Amino acid sequence: MKHYLKYLLLLVIIITNSCTNLTSNKAQEEDEKAFDTYVIKNVNIIPMTTHNEVIENAIVLIQNQKIISINDTIPDGAKTIDGKGKWLIPGLIDMHVHSVSHVNFGKSSPTQGATFFFNSQDMVTPYVINGVTTIFDLNSNSSYFALRNEIAIGDVIGPKIALAKLLNGGNDVGHVNTPSDGRQAVRSAKADGYHFIKTYTHLNKETFLAIVDEAKKLELKVIGHIPKAFEDRLEEAFVPNFSMVAHAEEFARYWRKDNSYKKALEYAKMAKENNTWVVPTLTVMDWINKQSKSLDCITQLSSLKYLHPIFQDKWINHNKHSKNSSPNYSVYLDSLVNFNNKLVRAFKETGVPIVTGTDAMCSGVVPGFSVHDELELLVEAGLTPEEVLISATRLPATWLGIDKKTGTIEAGKDADLILLNSNPLDNINNTRDIDGVFVSGTWLNKSKIDSMLSDLASRNNESLGKYKWKKRRTY
Repeated sequence: MKHYLKYLLLLVIIITNSCTNLTSNKAQEEDEKAFDTYVIKNVNIIPMTTHNEVIENAIVLIQNQKIISINDTIPDGAKTIDGKGKWLIPGLIDMHVHSVSHVNFGKSSPTQGATFFFNSQDMVTPYVINGVTTIFDLNSNSSYFALRNEIAIGDVIGPKIALAKLLNGGNDVGHVNTPSDGRQAVRSAKADGYHFIKTYTHLNKETFLAIVDEAKKLELKVIGHIPKAFEDRLEEAFVPNFSMVAHAEEFARYWRKDNSYKKALEYAKMAKENNTWVVPTLTVMDWINKQSKSLDCITQLSSLKYLHPIFQDKWINHNKHSKNSSPNYSVYLDSLVNFNNKLVRAFKETGVPIVTGTDAMCSGVVPGFSVHDELELLVEAGLTPEEVLISATRLPATWLGIDKKTGTIEAGKDADLILLNSNPLDNINNTRDIDGVFVSGTWLNKSKIDSMLSDLASRNNESLGKYKWKKRRTY
């Protein structure tokens, strides 16, 4: 009997401990998932405010997705992050991306939805693990509003997304070719919830000017290409509310035979007088130039594995920059790259605000990773590391009108932050040396970042060969 009681007691203890461990593990998982109070200790803050004085060995309190305080009282129970020897900067902003969401590659019908579906998390993971916490999509549709909602409710860990409606001229369905149609398209975009309009290359002069004017009346900012119609009189495109030029090459394509620094200054003064900002997007032109010479730059791209296989196939097997290349074209692209660098220096000298954008999802331009490429190219073009960081944080937040939420490290701002192992003011490449990222208050440590990348690469690798770009209309 005694042996039986001992056995029974031992069994109870084992079961109790097992239940306790299961409960403890479950509680820990839920706690990690729902944790809302963090403190970063002994970190060096580069706040990116106007004065931007580094705050050394600081304490940052984050609660309910917000920066609560800097160097103030720490509440009990906060999860501690060791920031000793590390550097904290605001999350980066990519001001020129093309998002990916569910799409219908085939014919439409009254009840037809998307025919090709992407994993929403996979599409935005490359941004967040690179510290890109806000993106500006310049060719949006209704599916991107849905993606933004998935992020907002917490189903997807992703960046803030600003959306622009693209308006173009020409014969395709939906294009606008008269001032009245242009104005109506702007009104429709406003009604659909857009805050920005993107103008494109084939608009005629009258329609472009009407779009910009109507957008101004409706308090929508305009960013975009300089239409070809203004080739002979470029200055006529610079009217109030044409607020940002989407590429440096929008100027470069009109240089005629003068690609001197003097010409670059002429263009920069044109933008400055109209209070027009610029997104140089140096990285996309750099990639176009490299692809025109060899596709090795794509096939050997280390970040290619983080791209969905259908786009990997497109970039390698249906690459228009490689297919249409010629010696003359390569020489022309070399000259564009060179002139773009002159333009950046001219913008800086003239005081034209420069913001960071990459044209992500153009071939070679891998989302998230490309922002660090752009930062590096901007430094090579003549900006200081501090100026480049400003172009990727405070300035774009200001232009987008979200500077009360993000763009600097201050109490009251959203917790969009990057913890770096090295000082980016010493070397801009240090923005790649990421120890962790806060995305709207969600903490991704190095282990989590590595896990997210590994899982994404594995899923893409398993699907290699399954999806072909030329067969997309059959899916």
